[in-house]
Amino acid sequence: MSVTYRDAVPGDAPTLAAMFRAIFIATFGHLYAPEDLASFLAGHEEQRWRDELGDPAVTVRLAEDDRAAAGYLKLTPLRLPVGTAAPAVEIGQLYVAAEWQGGGVAAALLDWALGEARRRGDRELYLSVFIDNHRARRFYQRYGFTVHGPYAFMVGNQADEDVILRLAL
Repeated sequence: MSVTYRDAVPGDAPTLAAMFRAIFIATFGHLYAPEDLASFLAGHEEQRWRDELGDPAVTVRLAEDDRAAAGYLKLTPLRLPVGTAAPAVEIGQLYVAAEWQGGGVAAALLDWALGEARRRGDRELYLSVFIDNHRARRFYQRYGFTVHGPYAFMVGNQADEDVILRLAL
């Protein structure tokens, strides 16, 4: 089976909302009290996805296999609390379904994001990652991302210890 890549459209909101929910719960759900997890997930429902997909400043690249979602990357304006004078962009999320992890989907999505950011004239790329997500941190380090600083990622009332990573483009 081969994976194809395309820009997501507002009609993909149900697929992206379901994928986000499933992957977040499978990967991180055990870390949170049920009420914190429910509160966080409520902020990532279909309508939010539809709104973001309709925003010209947000691009979501979708990976699919036979029309089933394999993963996605969300490229957004810089929202993380970093001080930079250079044009910068942020990876809001990079999620790959478990059955596709290790198969090159994440690399293809990140390669696309790097090219897209450069095409747009951005000079820096930022993202945040959970401090104990060692697999993701190793992946980004292979691309040359460096730790910019700590970040409190809120899930409901719980503050996770994340790190902000930066890549000069």
